[in-house]
Amino acid sequence: MPAYTAPLDDIRFVLRDVLGVEALSALPGYEDATPDTIDSIIEEGAKLCEQVLFPLNQSGDAQGCQFAEGAVRTPAGFPEAYTAFCEGGWSSICADPAYGGMGLPVLVNTVMQEMICAANFSFGMYPGLSQGAYEALHAFGTDEQKALYLPKLASGLWTGTMCLTEAHCGTDLGLIQARAAAGPDGSFAITGTKIFISAGEHDLAENIVHLVLARLPDAPEGVKGISLFVVPKFLPDEAGNPGARNAVECGSIEHKMGIKASSTCVMNFDGATGWLVGEPNKGLKAMFKMMNAARLGVAMQGLGIAEVARQNATIYARERLQMRAVSGVKFPDKPADPIIVHPDVRRMLLTMKAFTEGARALSLLVSMNLDISLRPPDEETRKSADDFVALMTPVLKAYQTDMGFDVASMAMQVYGGHGYIRETGVEQYARDARIAMIYEGTNGIQALDLVGRKMGQGYGRLLRSFFHAVSDFLSENQADPALADLLLPLGKSFAKLQQASGLIAQKGLKDPEEGAAAATDYLRMFALVAMGWMWARMAVAAREGLEADPARKDFYEAKTITARFFMERMLPETEFRFRALSSGAQNLTALRPECF
Repeated sequence: MPAYTAPLDDIRFVLRDVLGVEALSALPGYEDATPDTIDSIIEEGAKLCEQVLFPLNQSGDAQGCQFAEGAVRTPAGFPEAYTAFCEGGWSSICADPAYGGMGLPVLVNTVMQEMICAANFSFGMYPGLSQGAYEALHAFGTDEQKALYLPKLASGLWTGTMCLTEAHCGTDLGLIQARAAAGPDGSFAITGTKIFISAGEHDLAENIVHLVLARLPDAPEGVKGISLFVVPKFLPDEAGNPGARNAVECGSIEHKMGIKASSTCVMNFDGATGWLVGEPNKGLKAMFKMMNAARLGVAMQGLGIAEVARQNATIYARERLQMRAVSGVKFPDKPADPIIVHPDVRRMLLTMKAFTEGARALSLLVSMNLDISLRPPDEETRKSADDFVALMTPVLKAYQTDMGFDVASMAMQVYGGHGYIRETGVEQYARDARIAMIYEGTNGIQALDLVGRKMGQGYGRLLRSFFHAVSDFLSENQADPALADLLLPLGKSFAKLQQASGLIAQKGLKDPEEGAAAATDYLRMFALVAMGWMWARMAVAAREGLEADPARKDFYEAKTITARFFMERMLPETEFRFRALSSGAQNLTALRPECF
C-alpha cells in the first residue's frame, strides 16, 4: 500500500530559513499572517490531506466517475471529503474577506496545493478550477456578479469551470465557434460545445459556475473577437439560490489514462443563459487571469505527484532486499542488502529528492512574489514582483510537470516489476502525472510563451527581474570558500543562460522559427539555473541552520549533500541544452512533411 506524509519540516525550512516568510506580515492586509499562524494552518491542512484525501486516492482511481443521463457521480467518499474540505475553510484561504474569504497569502494556498495534489490529484481538480473562476470574476466581474458568485465560490458551495476548448481548437482560441446572442434583458444565449472541461459536472456542490468563451454576432475574427460569459448550471433566483436548470448539460465524460476520479466532460450549451464578464471582445484578457492561476496550480500538481512518488520509492528502496552492495556486504544480518545501497538506485532517489526540494523552494519563492505583487508597499516593488511571477509561470508549469512525470516513472523503476502492477499504487502516479504536461497550455506552448512573449517584454525587463537576482546572489557570496563548489557550476550555467538569451534574441529578430526551435531547450536551461540558484540559497540557509541548531545535523547536512548532487549531476544538463539550441532551426525544418 502506498503512503504519504506531508513534508512539513522541509516546507518550514523553505518558508522560514530560505525565504523569510515573516516579511509577508509586513504587507498591507497580511498583518495576521505570521510564521506561527501560517505554520499552524499548514499543519491542519496536512491532516486533511493525510487522513481524508489520501485514503481515497487509490479507490477513487479504481472506481472512477460514473456518468448516466447527464449526471456525474464521483467515487465513494468524495462528497464527504469535499464537505470536510469546505467546512475546514480550505476553499476560501486566499479569497477576499469582503466575500467571505480568509484573506491569507497566496503562499499558504500554494503549500496546500502541493499537499492536496500529492494526496489526491483527482480530488484537487474540483476546488482547483473554482479558484481560477473566482479570480476572473473578482478582477473583471460587475459588482452584482461579484456579490452573487464570489461568496458561493469562496465557500465551496458552488464550484467553477473554465470552458475554453472545442473539438477543433485547443490552444488556438481564435478558432472558437461557440456563439453568444444578446437577449432583451441584458443576458446572452450561449450555444456551442466545449470539451475536456474539468469538473464540468459532478455531485459535490449545489451549483457549477461555467466561465465560457464565445463570440458575439459582430465580433472580429480571431482572438480579438472572443468574449467571456458566466453561465451557471442552475440560474440563481432572486435570493441568489439555485433556481431553474439552465440549458447546459454534460453530454459525456472522457475515459482517461489517469485522474480518473476527476470528471472530464463534454459540455453542451443549447441557448444557455449567460452574462458578459468584462468588456465585449475582451474575454481573452479575463480568461488569462484564470489560465495564469491555473498554470501555477498545475506546476504544483507536478511537484505534488513527484513528492508522493519519491516518498514511496524511498520507503521501498529501504525495505526491498536484492543482491549485495558492489563494495561489499552492508547488512550481514539479512539475506541480501536493501536496494538503496546500489548506486543507480541512489541516482534515481537523489534526482527525485533534488527536484522536489528545489522545486518546492522555487515555487514558494514565486508564490511569495505573487503576494508582494498583490499587496505592494510601493509601485516599484509591485512591478518587480509581478515581472518575476510572469516570467517564471511558464518555466514552473513546464519544468515541474515534465519532472513530475519523470519522477513518477523513476519511482516505478525503483519498484521494478512491482511498480508496474496496480496493487502497489505507484503506476497510478505516472498515469495521473502525464496530463499536467498537456493541459493549461502544452509544455511546448509554455516554452513559446517564454521565448516569444516574456523574453522581449519591456525590452527584456522581465528577464532582468531574474538575472539581476541571480547575479546579486553570486556577487554577494563569491568570496565564501565554503560555497565555491556550488557557486562555480552555478555561475558557469548562468553565464550560458545569458549567452543563450542573447543568441535567441539575435537570431529570432531575423527568423521567428529560430526562436521557436530553441524554445524548449531554453526553458529547460532557465529552469535548471533557477533550481541551482535555489539550491545554493538552501545550502547557505542549511549552514546557518546547523550553526544555530546542531541537533538537526542530519537534516541540514542532507541539504548540503543534495545541493552538491544537483550542481554536479543535474545542472550540467545546461551544457547539452545550450549546444542543442545553438545548432539552429535548420535541423528541425529541413525534412519535408511527407518524409516523416
